[in-house]
Parts: sequence; structure tokens; C-alpha cells
Amino acid sequence: MTSFAALKRSSGNVTKLTKELEKLNSTNNQEDTRFWKLDIDKAGNGFAIIRFLPGPAVDGEDSLPWVRIFDHGFQGPGGWYIEKSLTTLNQKDPVSEYNSVLWNSGIDANKEIARKQKRRLKYISNILVIQDTKHPENEGKVFLYSYGKKIFAKITEAMNPQFEDETPINPFDLWQGANFKLKVRKLEGYPNYDKSEFDAPAALFDGDDAKLEELWKSEYSLKELLDPKNFKSYDDLKRRLDKVLSTDGVPVTASVPAAASAPTAVDNMEEEEDINYFKKLAEEE
Repeated sequence: MTSFAALKRSSGNVTKLTKELEKLNSTNNQEDTRFWKLDIDKAGNGFAIIRFLPGPAVDGEDSLPWVRIFDHGFQGPGGWYIEKSLTTLNQKDPVSEYNSVLWNSGIDANKEIARKQKRRLKYISNILVIQDTKHPENEGKVFLYSYGKKIFAKITEAMNPQFEDETPINPFDLWQGANFKLKVRKLEGYPNYDKSEFDAPAALFDGDDAKLEELWKSEYSLKELLDPKNFKSYDDLKRRLDKVLSTDGVPVTASVPAAASAPTAVDNMEEEEDINYFKKLAEEE
């Protein structure tokens, strides 16, 4: 048992607690190593070059080189709600239901709450890391990459250019695609990707089919990300939502009509907001 004198001597020393926190974090907050993230500096700036890859060579996979996932990230009186939305699987979701009630009330204050709680859209694709100066050990490796609608808009624009003198490209093509210069800066407190751009089209590995086939076969499954086992049940999400929004122990979603299962108008106002930004805020609380 620690003596009072020893307790006093240790006053102000946070080293031991810090080490315990590090151990706790390393045990409980292990990140999915399949995913690559751009490392940004203290000013919020970051740069890397990546190559979007075609759909993986996995049996039963869709030919699309991306999957779409909806999630929520907001804070209530009872803490943070950071969860994937069941609307991703075309199922009813408690947040979308509750947002429907708020939005349809016609009350401006309720609509503002619904806006803050709206779902966000992210895409996930396989990528090859071409240049990652801060983490050169990632270069030449395949990862999954999660990105928002701003980057997806860059992809869409490359496939459907606005002007006649621009040639459409398929950014996911191994032979005629193009490297993507990922540039992020902090703008009004949020990560901004407007300066990101595609390079000139060029074949990976100088078009060496043997290397390209090996690369293609090394990609991760995208279909697996949409497996229902990776999503919490409706009941679990509803319990979490009630805990986050409750101020007096009374479930705030108790009055939600069962029929209100479709995404709300505000849910469809999809803006790019990085879920990791909200996770970071939650960790700092």
C-alpha cells in the first residue's frame, strides 16, 4: 500500500499515468492497418501521391472500384455518437429516423439539430502509395483509403471533364489512369482538398503486365466492408443514441414513428466532414 508520504512525493508526476494511458490506448484503440492515412503537420498541411486501383480480384466482388459508407459523428449531452449508419445497407437507422422527426417538425431549431446530426458519405477504394515522404515505408504498398465527396468529385471530373480540350481518363485504370497528388490544408478549421489534382496519364510499372497482375491480386476486398457483421444492430445504435442525447434519463427517440425509416432531406445534404476529425475531438474531451 502506498504511504501518504510517498503519495505526496509523487505529486505532480504524470509519467506513470501517461505510460498506463499509452498501454491502454495501444490495447483498445488499434487502427485497422489495411487503411492508409495522410499524415499532416501541425499547420494542417499534408502531401502525398497515390494511385487509385481498379476493383479487386476477389470472387464475388462488384466491378466498382469503390464502396460507399454513411456514418454519423456528433456530440450530445451524454457524449459522442460516432457510428456507421445502417442506411449504408438500405436498412432503417435510428439517427435518420430521429432526424426525420426533427426536420418534419417545421421548427427551425429542430432543423438545425438535424443538420448537425446528419449522415456523412465516405468512399473507400484500394490505392497504391507512390510517395509518402513522412512514412516512406508505405511507398509501393497497397492500402484501403477512405475519402469524402470532395476527392470523389475530383475523380468524377477526371472521368467527365468540363472542357472540349480535356481528355477523359479512368483514374482507376492500371494502364491509362493517373497518379493523384493529394494536397490537404486547413481552411476555416477543416481539412480542405481543393488543391489536389491528377497527374498526366501513365501506366503503372511501365505497363509490365506481370507486375500489374500481381498488384491487382494483392488488393483488399471491398465487399467485406459492407458485411452486416461490421455494423451494429439497430437496437444497439438506438441505445447509444438515447444515451448520447438524453439529459434526464428519458429516451429522446421514444416518440419516433416506426415508419420514419427513410433518409431525411438533411441526410441527403452530404458534405465532406472527416469522421476522424470528430474522433479526435472526442478523444480530447
